[in-house]
Amino acid sequence: MAELGLSGTLLQNTANAGFVTPKPIQVAAIPVHLEGRDIVAIAQTGSGKTAAFTLPILSKIAALGSKRTPKTARALILAPTRELAVQIEETIRSVTKGMHISTALVLGGVSRFSQVKKLAPGVDLLIATPGRLVDLVRENDVVLSETRWLVLDEADRMLDMGFINDVKRLAKATHHKRQTALFSATMPTEIASLADTLLNDPVRIEVAPQGTTAKEIQQSVHIVPLKQKRVFLSKLLGDEAMSQVIVFARTKHGADRVTRDLEKDGFKAAVIHGNKSQNARQKALQGFRDGSVRILVATDIAARGIDVPGISHVVNFDLPDEAESYVHRIGRTGRNGADGIAITLCDPAEAAKLRAVEKVTRTKLTIVSDLSGGVDLDAAAAQPQAPRGARGNQRPQHARGGKRPEGQGRAATGGNGDVRGGKPEGQKPFRGKRRGWSNRKPAPRAA
Repeated sequence: MAELGLSGTLLQNTANAGFVTPKPIQVAAIPVHLEGRDIVAIAQTGSGKTAAFTLPILSKIAALGSKRTPKTARALILAPTRELAVQIEETIRSVTKGMHISTALVLGGVSRFSQVKKLAPGVDLLIATPGRLVDLVRENDVVLSETRWLVLDEADRMLDMGFINDVKRLAKATHHKRQTALFSATMPTEIASLADTLLNDPVRIEVAPQGTTAKEIQQSVHIVPLKQKRVFLSKLLGDEAMSQVIVFARTKHGADRVTRDLEKDGFKAAVIHGNKSQNARQKALQGFRDGSVRILVATDIAARGIDVPGISHVVNFDLPDEAESYVHRIGRTGRNGADGIAITLCDPAEAAKLRAVEKVTRTKLTIVSDLSGGVDLDAAAAQPQAPRGARGNQRPQHARGGKRPEGQGRAATGGNGDVRGGKPEGQKPFRGKRRGWSNRKPAPRAA
């Protein structure tokens, strides 16, 4: 790391934390960031991007000394999910021992009071999900006018979750001479437009083509009718080689159902999704990390926010609605050069989703077994898809940065940094009471 411009205690801490040989994204981004340039980086999950944007910021903050202005943050890192925000802060803590660098974590599902108290004396780095941070800025619990470094991590995910307007609002509140870095796994038109708006003459970095999966991951598909998936999954998990497994389901209700079925079949499993409290989510993750829980069932909320060493297998119980999510799901295994295995259970009705995944990854996936009786997948994929019902299966109008439905406002996030309710995850407005909202019944209409 010394050749990239890092030095002193930070350099020693990075070595102690295992950051010895820099990864391609770090080699490309760290020197540019140290020069003070804005960055647009396309970086896949597991590429080492967290260190790519945190290390140069830490290097510059260390040179400023420890005097901070109350309620301010010198640097702001925005992440789409609570899990990713927690992971980023853990990385920062691991490389700042003995450096007197202060951090604060702002996200939904935990005490607002404790977050406000942490921010009161001012912090060096603020890691946050957009929903809760907008609330704190609105209430003047934190002031961003002195924030000179802004990082947007997983920008495309924030776009999909409907946070782009919040991101723009927060960016506008930061110092006008800030340095900005935008990291995204994909670069849709809306993200490119966001970069043009927020960044000043950025350096573009792309270390791997979009949709690239790690070569260490062995991918396979089993054609399994939906009604047989439970039995098939239980048989798979009977293999002791599947020592640490994430099972991805498409919806929150589906994840709960898979977890209940696994427990009935004698497996110890934990579940994580957007309807779970932050404490419950962290407890599930901790059990998965320490090995007390072998199987973690999750929705796509965890596809980019879990960095647990040694995950042996990822199982797609359902294929995702967005083909790009497949790349992030299987990226939970095969990290840091380790081998990994990704297994997909595909109902014939999901054939179109399977073909979409193959198109995104530019890979023809190997079909290992077929329990469907020989269904023609190409013919099944060509069948018109049934329209999604009105119970939340429809993608929100604002998911790609457009206008939210009339009267919905920010209630879809509940101010927690995660979109609540609905199925699939994140696609039904939050109906609860929010500060500033009136719950009074409308006056009766005149006859």
